[in-house]
Amino acid sequence: MPDFASGAVWLSLLTLTFLEIVLGIDNIIFISIASGKLKTDAERKKATNVGLILAMVLRIVLLFGVSFLVAMNESFYDFDWGWFKGGLSGQAIILVIGGVFLLYKSTSEIHHKLEGDEHTEGDPGVGKSVGATLQSVIVQITIINLVFSVDSILTAIGMTNGLEGALLIMIIAVVVSVGIMMAFAVPVGNFVNRNPTIQMLGLAFLILIGFMLIVEGAHLAHFEVFGSEVGTVPKGYLYFAIAFSLLVEFLNMKVRPGPKEKQVRLNTYSEEAAAPTTDK
Repeated sequence: MPDFASGAVWLSLLTLTFLEIVLGIDNIIFISIASGKLKTDAERKKATNVGLILAMVLRIVLLFGVSFLVAMNESFYDFDWGWFKGGLSGQAIILVIGGVFLLYKSTSEIHHKLEGDEHTEGDPGVGKSVGATLQSVIVQITIINLVFSVDSILTAIGMTNGLEGALLIMIIAVVVSVGIMMAFAVPVGNFVNRNPTIQMLGLAFLILIGFMLIVEGAHLAHFEVFGSEVGTVPKGYLYFAIAFSLLVEFLNMKVRPGPKEKQVRLNTYSEEAAAPTTDK
């Protein structure tokens, strides 16, 4: 048990809680974008809450399996092709797959929001998208939660290394941070879905995060290309870019002239589902 009379314990708990919230920003962005494909507000709220609860459960499970998670950093397959070498590990594979998944989903969403879905030639009603099911959205959220949970727990372990009662401190920090995120996730998601430029920024952020996860996975695998080892991307740079971009967009929203109706409109799944189809 940690000594809660110690200031160091409370400082570690507050710092770790804040860090978990910051690291959860990318999770909230993905959940907001994914749940935005659902047709009703009730489904979107349910998907958001379920997604965050899953994030909390996965983090706590991984905390109890810390030894297994740390062991996943050990290479199980080493290769040396001369110009390219490294060693594959469980952590590296999870991060790389998660990064590729984020790149794919973000690019697909950008295409849909700007271009819409293609229809069968001669019948505009055929092939029209009617959004996603609640189950499919929750599956997507679960997949990306696993990736974000691994990244988050590895950071937490590094911060509390050597501290007595570190496991309980990390669990409390995870529960408190997820509770705070649940209180703000729905309003944040509604705000994102109401503002087209914020939606596009969110998708751009997910592309950055996907690239960062791939690079971090390559770094954990100690990939070397032409004698140069792949480094890691400091998360501070990424979050500064996100915060600066959001600040610029908020300023633009304040000074943007004209009525809101003149905004660029993006394709949304809920509007497509409500729109009547044209039969031959």
